[in-house]
Amino acid sequence: MSTTQPHLKLREFINSHIILNHNDLENIQILLDDIPKRWEKFADIVLLPNSAFKNKHWERFVDNKFWVQVCAGLEVNRLARLGEVIGKKRESTVEMLVGENDWVIRKESGIKYGYHLTQCMFSSGNVNERRRMGEIVSKDDVVVDLFCGIGYYTLPILVKSKAKHVHSCEWNINAINALKFNLKNNKVDNRCTIYEGDNRITSNDLLDIADRVLLGLLPTAEKSYHIALNCLKETGGTLHIHGLAPADNHEKLVVETTATLEGINTNYKVKKVNINKIKSYAPHWDHLVLDMEINRA
Repeated sequence: MSTTQPHLKLREFINSHIILNHNDLENIQILLDDIPKRWEKFADIVLLPNSAFKNKHWERFVDNKFWVQVCAGLEVNRLARLGEVIGKKRESTVEMLVGENDWVIRKESGIKYGYHLTQCMFSSGNVNERRRMGEIVSKDDVVVDLFCGIGYYTLPILVKSKAKHVHSCEWNINAINALKFNLKNNKVDNRCTIYEGDNRITSNDLLDIADRVLLGLLPTAEKSYHIALNCLKETGGTLHIHGLAPADNHEKLVVETTATLEGINTNYKVKKVNINKIKSYAPHWDHLVLDMEINRA
């Protein structure tokens, strides 16, 4: 993330650009006060927030020369702006502002995540959960990742925990291609099997094999709870379920999820639940991960 100094430098570059090219002194303070103070920077690219430079007062100033000046102020060669994550396949709508090559490699906790910015999503706010998954999985565990994407949790589990094997399910071809690259680039492809397509179908090959199942889908993965239970070994195991809960009542998600799971298959009982807050998701709502230990009744 940026610091105060880069923000001031960006202000200086934009200030000079506006005065030189537009000679607009009347509105300049409004513009300077609207410059973003935070962004993501990695390698030679900056990823601006979705709202950056979108207010109406920017319309006559923003052009190719303007974006080049922003790059100069941020000391990067490429510039992009976040969009919304859309559709069932969680596709990115990042907009490239400077540069045509959207391929990036993020380095995080010794792991390299490569992907196309405009094709795949990446939540930097989930960094602690990615790290945690690499720490809590045991060496001999077999893991099923039902919504693996580019390897957000598959990779730290393989690289850090030395899990026995991870079975990774994904239906977005752009994410699958990135995942294949990432497994090889991190030298863990020999302990991962990719299941391409709808996990409601591909999971038929994953019955009774998992010590742990990851359900990393927001706002809810409830429609896949029955799949996750079927993947667990006959003796049971642990489900890592992502979901949303009121900020002042995390137990609400626990109670509802427990009731749903035990209603799907009465042979399984929720023995223990750990609540992990990932981040604030929206006003008064938190993104949680429930570690739910499931026993066969």
